[in-house]
Amino acid sequence: MSLDHSRQTSYRILDASANRAAEGIRTIEEFVRFGLDDSQAAAVAKELRHELATALSRLNRAELLAARDTEGDVGTALETTAEYSRAEIADVITAAAERVQQSLRVLEEYGKTVDVEFARQIESLRYRAYTHHRQIELDAITGSRKRRLAEAVLYLLIDCGRSESEFIERLQTLSHAGVDVFQLRDKQAHDRQLFERAKCGASIAKDCNALFIVNDRADIALAAGADGVHVGQDELPAAMARRVLGSERLVGVSTHTIDQVHQTIRDGADYIGCGPTFPSSTKSFGSHAGTAFLDQVHAETRQTPRPAFAIGGINRTNLDQVTACGFHRIAVTAAINDAEDPAAAARELRRRLVDR
Repeated sequence: MSLDHSRQTSYRILDASANRAAEGIRTIEEFVRFGLDDSQAAAVAKELRHELATALSRLNRAELLAARDTEGDVGTALETTAEYSRAEIADVITAAAERVQQSLRVLEEYGKTVDVEFARQIESLRYRAYTHHRQIELDAITGSRKRRLAEAVLYLLIDCGRSESEFIERLQTLSHAGVDVFQLRDKQAHDRQLFERAKCGASIAKDCNALFIVNDRADIALAAGADGVHVGQDELPAAMARRVLGSERLVGVSTHTIDQVHQTIRDGADYIGCGPTFPSSTKSFGSHAGTAFLDQVHAETRQTPRPAFAIGGINRTNLDQVTACGFHRIAVTAAINDAEDPAAAARELRRRLVDR
């Protein structure tokens, strides 16, 4: 390869990578401005964009343009399914952040063949972008989870199932039928099986725009990439679960008294389960809080609202008693899992919760 051809190749790569980096930075900047309404973060994003432009001004603009050959770029015809898969804004931000990181690295490496000082400036910019975009990406993911939680009305507890394929099919079918949140709860499964199902379930739920929660085990929820953990009054305290999971994942807590509800809210739980409302065929309790507890929660948490799911023995025959208490979110097990047609049962419950 001649010296001239080598330089042209470097400039062609630099031009393409500069465009990708600028596009990615601007994509993130728009989200910070219009999605997060964060003026400070928007100012940093703008600075990054201007720093990139300043660094690029060291390169010969005429050579960059002369090296550009969009029609002859064999990469423009290469596409993957993932390029068009953006179920959430968080997916857009993740893709943009990865594009910026990769493009800046390419600019740094190939820039060394043209201008060492340019490469140094890009290296400094790359590290700043890593730090800034990491926080924006976490904010996007957290916001996505909390938005889905705020919109959720139907929460289903499931076990590991007989096989992974059956587990996947069940999640896909029931999410399409209207289940918003899945909680993996299986006291008979060993840790490895719980982890494998949680990892699989988290991936499937994300594709279906649902949430996937792990019962009790904050460690497994974190390792598997689940959306959060649900704990009871005898399990890991909510504050400790938060320390394990960090701020970007969800923590839910079962409550049986109004004092527990208030404490759970003070502890920073993202949502609460309230019950048991009725006798349950899947879990035994010494006593039942009943619908009076739901009335109390509805009345006493208006100043400190949290998504609250009524739980315990709820089914199609007693659902009206729950909604009469002001509760329009429910968590169920047998009402769907033991139904002759689980998908139809899920659709009916969701319809009645939404069309109230």
